[in-house]
Amino acid sequence: MTEKPDLKIKSMCLQGGLIPVDEWTTPETSVRRSLKDAFRHILAQIHAGVAKEDETFKSLDNLPELAPSELQSLAPLPDASTLAVALSSALDASRSVALSSRNVTFLVAPPFSGVRSALEHFPELGGDKGAGAGQWSLIQPPENLLLDDQGARDWWDRQDLSRPWVIPELADFWLRHLSGLALIHELLRRVSAGGLARGLIGCSSWCWQFWSSYFGEAHLAPLAPAPMTASMLGDWFEYLASGTKGQVVTARMADDGLYVLPTVDLVEGKKRKHSGFLRDLASVARGNPGVALAIWQQSLRARPEDRPETENIKESPSEGSEEARCWVVPFDQLSLPVVPQIQGDSIGLVLHALLLHDGLDASLLALVTGIRETELGFVLARLARSDLIEQTEAGNCWKVTALGYPSIRRHLQGWGFPVDSF
Repeated sequence: MTEKPDLKIKSMCLQGGLIPVDEWTTPETSVRRSLKDAFRHILAQIHAGVAKEDETFKSLDNLPELAPSELQSLAPLPDASTLAVALSSALDASRSVALSSRNVTFLVAPPFSGVRSALEHFPELGGDKGAGAGQWSLIQPPENLLLDDQGARDWWDRQDLSRPWVIPELADFWLRHLSGLALIHELLRRVSAGGLARGLIGCSSWCWQFWSSYFGEAHLAPLAPAPMTASMLGDWFEYLASGTKGQVVTARMADDGLYVLPTVDLVEGKKRKHSGFLRDLASVARGNPGVALAIWQQSLRARPEDRPETENIKESPSEGSEEARCWVVPFDQLSLPVVPQIQGDSIGLVLHALLLHDGLDASLLALVTGIRETELGFVLARLARSDLIEQTEAGNCWKVTALGYPSIRRHLQGWGFPVDSF
């Protein structure tokens, strides 16, 4: 029997490689953290119910925030093209062991995982050697998603699926409306029938939760990026901060001085005392790198008001590298956006729709939720003031925020909305 190669591609942005969706599990956390999170969530909900209408969330600590340039240096956003290369290698590995037996692979990931942006870079990766048909073709949705069955068939007939093709996000191809389902129905019918060139379909975990229940017998065998554990997050944060100059970052807790970064335990024979911050972060973010990075950026500060008296351990950055120091706000002192409590289920409907479709403009939100335009305007304004949603740079599409996502997911689950399994 041939030994299977390791699918866990050693890339800082995809350290766990790709795994079957049904093998995905949240990072472990302590019972103490679980109880504290539940208690804080209840208190935050109570506070949100009595807070002023125009009140946005504010950090509870008094530590000076980092300048934008400092934050960009210490915790920059990852490069989507780097993740694209890592995903391409991991997908090739999955095909070599028949982990994905179909010619069309579904790649399911939670919001803010970076998969969508990475897949948009696939046409830049060059030819596909396995298919022998040249560069990846990017399939983009039509402007009008309200099509009947014949209109959907005609539209897919016009798409070139005879050479390698990629859909960065399946959520862009449908609306939760009687007239907005035909495009995905027809695509999944063609995928199930076979005969297409090699294809790759990115799909948000919320969109997948909706559609997988309709095609449970299709055996689509989706893959997903493995969740990031505490140690993975530490390695990734160090990698992001290192930049082109190999910068060494020292991050310590603002309350007790325990180390968060670097993750190495020994320096010149002396043992560092590390905080459990990264473990708690992996748990709160549910292994989601984008959410973890957003919280990490929010937690970094320039210095505490009163620096704790701790053992002075000499730092020894590698020769030719720079060193940067920062402080980390403890979770108990760090405020994150909270879903406000108001009567009715309009907030839940809006948030659920935004996650199902990976963002929508106001007119389409009104269509899929059935909320009147006037009321919808009030809901969107309230959610925006609470830093739970934001508009894209183009200014015509609303999306949930990475910082608000943990509270949003917990809120929807508590209200009985169907949630993703990530």
